[in-house]
Amino acid sequence: MSSSIQLVVIGAGPGGYAAAFLAADLGMEVAIVEKEINPGGVCLYRGCIPSKALLHTAKIISEAKHAKAFGIEYNDPKIDINKLRDWKKSVVSKLTGGLGQLARARKIKYFQGEAAFVNSNTLKIKKTDGSTEELSFQKAILATGSRPSVIPNLPKSPDIWDSTGALELENIPGNLLVVGGGYIGMELGTVYHELGSKVSVVEMTPGLLPGADRDLADILYKRVKGLFAKIMLETKVVKMEASAKGGITVTFADKEGKEFKEDYNKVLVSIGRRPNSENLGLENTKVKVTPRGFVEVNDQRQTADPSIYAIGDIAGDPMLAHKASHEGRVAVETIAGHKVAWEPQAIPAVVFTDPEIAWCGMTEIDAAKAGREVTVVKFPWAASGRALTLDRTDGLTKLLIDPKTERVLGVGIVGVGAGEMIAEGVVAIEMGAVAKDLALSIHPHPTLSETIMEAAESFFGQSTHIYKPKK
Repeated sequence: MSSSIQLVVIGAGPGGYAAAFLAADLGMEVAIVEKEINPGGVCLYRGCIPSKALLHTAKIISEAKHAKAFGIEYNDPKIDINKLRDWKKSVVSKLTGGLGQLARARKIKYFQGEAAFVNSNTLKIKKTDGSTEELSFQKAILATGSRPSVIPNLPKSPDIWDSTGALELENIPGNLLVVGGGYIGMELGTVYHELGSKVSVVEMTPGLLPGADRDLADILYKRVKGLFAKIMLETKVVKMEASAKGGITVTFADKEGKEFKEDYNKVLVSIGRRPNSENLGLENTKVKVTPRGFVEVNDQRQTADPSIYAIGDIAGDPMLAHKASHEGRVAVETIAGHKVAWEPQAIPAVVFTDPEIAWCGMTEIDAAKAGREVTVVKFPWAASGRALTLDRTDGLTKLLIDPKTERVLGVGIVGVGAGEMIAEGVVAIEMGAVAKDLALSIHPHPTLSETIMEAAESFFGQSTHIYKPKK
């Protein structure tokens, strides 16, 4: 069989389905090729959404324990892992099922299967029912996402998980090693700690969350150091072996090269992700791929092949769902003939640990690399009335401000609900706001969002709840 279409989107994660839906709304004839029965991609099926469902569970358990500090005490929770797993699955099912309905309502042609390019305007689709079909297209958008990176030469063992395996919630191990102190490892480590596992973390670099500014990451480190069994920084995994008594024996090497061994029931390997750019037939097109596997694109997300665009994880860092969605809009609007470009000033990043960490725009790490002069102003949550009422003063809000223009260049927040607060920083940076704009915008009291206003006020040496005169 063969057919033709105006636009085909390969992959239906947050980038792919957002692009396909917008294209249909703009009147295009659209097709999606996706392995799953409904849109959603890794984010909805095996990533963002199931992990946040479990993190919410962990938060409830943590808050119940914490309530003892102000006079409310609960018995230890009884965890029905089967019911918890079913609840997580129901969340995923509702969201992906809803997206399927939206695709049908938009009359999008949906191929469940895998696609490979025959040439720059033809796809061969291998459907899940075993049949094949050729699809001719005018334009294509690659949105094939990414997969977990793996450590080479690992033993094949059901006791070694990647993030997908950890989210299956097969069981609650007695002790769990998390390899990698990035956001995936820290989020899933938080979940399993609250569910009852004894969690250890090993990280090659000197600190957790290597991409985050140290003053933000250090607040999380201080908290998890008291919760996790062990945090091994500047330490490498030399070898993993299946233990004769069950579980995994791990050999480590510290920064001096001294080796030691530990036994674990399960090991979660979370050392990053790699783009899905193989087995797509890209060699049959003009698309160029970097040594790291990313597809090269321009500011309109167009590849070296005029007929093919690429968005999301396959198009480069940062590998974030919301980045993919907005790239999808740029690609589709370009195809529709609009004059658009991918030029965000601030892409927010959120780590859903406890406390949460969020940032957008320029970080202190970025400023140091660029040799950019910035003024950093901070508001500690110990001075926040709302943080005190929550008994969670382990937080900080900071702004990076250009000392000459007073323009807001970056925002960083660590604390309860930081992910819900960071959007104000995104809007401020995208709108070209100056410190006075944030300081003069009336924020409701008592809230955690006030800390953004007071951080801006402190730039002028006038923050009400901290005394730090401007020099």
